[in-house]
Amino acid sequence: MHEARGLLIAALAALPLPAAAQETTAASSTTSETSEPMAVPAGYRQVWADEFDRLDPKKWRYDTSRNQAGWYNNELQYYAADRPENVRVEEGHLVIEARKERLADRPDFGGQDYSSGKLVTAGIADWTYGFVEVRAKLACGRGVWPAIWMLGTDGKVGWPALGEIDIMEHVGWDEGRVHGTIHTKAYNHAIHTQRGANTLLPDACTAFHRYQLDWNADRILIGIDGRAFMRFDNDHKGDPATWPFDKPQYLILNVAIGGWGGQKGIDADAFPSRMEVDYVRIWQKR
Repeated sequence: MHEARGLLIAALAALPLPAAAQETTAASSTTSETSEPMAVPAGYRQVWADEFDRLDPKKWRYDTSRNQAGWYNNELQYYAADRPENVRVEEGHLVIEARKERLADRPDFGGQDYSSGKLVTAGIADWTYGFVEVRAKLACGRGVWPAIWMLGTDGKVGWPALGEIDIMEHVGWDEGRVHGTIHTKAYNHAIHTQRGANTLLPDACTAFHRYQLDWNADRILIGIDGRAFMRFDNDHKGDPATWPFDKPQYLILNVAIGGWGGQKGIDADAFPSRMEVDYVRIWQKR
């Protein structure tokens, strides 16, 4: 998600989002565009899933780590824990809802004018390679920035060296355009070298779609509804600066406010804005 919130080293944390990371269509030097079919590969089995009949603490935890200090990327949200106004299960869907409100009574309040939610599987579940599918309807509105993404578990190496896979990002000022991106030590937005692509999805805010990742030792595919739009190939040089994706990653679901999403301001009438997730399913090779 153009960062590693909670992991980004101080020198990078102070940087604004670079212009290349904010373009609505990425420059050719940073895209890996494709159009090829995506499906669960033969011989894979489902190893993890959440169908959201309830919010399961054995599968997710809240990330509130930067509430008091402030989140990276000039984001403006307070991520609440155990607060159904922001995170709940409703009619079989996970709801992550961003609201315009100040939660000043919370002990880790950092002065934010917005509340939201961020769920992670860190410390509970992680995966190396596999097929990930998240069926979701996106939060929208100018200033809103929902994401479905993954980070490497090896926090000691820091961001971006640990590797980041952005399966879905949507910025509200460019409604209907979905981004897929990877970040590594060699390829990341802080030095204008991230690898990514985007595709138009006009009903992303009103309809559910299947956001997908197919990740193996040779390449990463990111796509929607069975069709890839972004490909990143392993150069097989054995260099973790270009391919750190041979190690475990955990999954993140969140709705941010500001940052890239706030590049063109924030519309007060956009709130509340919710991302609904029907399910998360993960398969791996037998």
